[in-house]
Amino acid sequence: MSEARSRILDVALQVLAGNPDAGMGDIALAAGVVRRTVYGHFPSRIDLVRSLAQLAVNEVQEVLDGANATGGTAPQVWADFISRLWPLAHRYRVLVVLRRSEYGREIHALLEPVDDSITELVRQGQAAGSFGRHLPADILGQIAFATVFNIFDSGSTDGTLSAREATVTSLLTLGVPATTASELADSR
Repeated sequence: MSEARSRILDVALQVLAGNPDAGMGDIALAAGVVRRTVYGHFPSRIDLVRSLAQLAVNEVQEVLDGANATGGTAPQVWADFISRLWPLAHRYRVLVVLRRSEYGREIHALLEPVDDSITELVRQGQAAGSFGRHLPADILGQIAFATVFNIFDSGSTDGTLSAREATVTSLLTLGVPATTASELADSR
């Protein structure tokens, strides 16, 4: 990826996090380039959003694969996943908002491999009796995953909430007992 394209993507994440309705001109201004440069890399706003989503998919899937590689139980893998994901949460929380916008269908399609991996992990936890069966695995996984970004939005800027709270809360959502969730979070 070219340096200019990479910079535009990084700036776009920041700009869209502050204003999901920001236009290509806003992104160009923040990146210190002319609009033509942004459009040279991303012919339309959907191309930019698609590129941001693909970047997120690649990074989140890499984090999840790394957590899975530890060979732990489903709750241990989930705790590893969230603790590794937390430093990236600020970069991709905008996609949670954009996922509910006119770009939702495209973003959902791009995030499908991550969603599938999360669902599989939750299924494994449910089969082992580690995760609750109060919801289907796909829905339960998405709720637990979204919890991380909600917690990030609620308290990361002032430092009151951390990966520990995100890990504990998401594990509780998955049906892990509070004591176990706290122990798993504290061991990360």
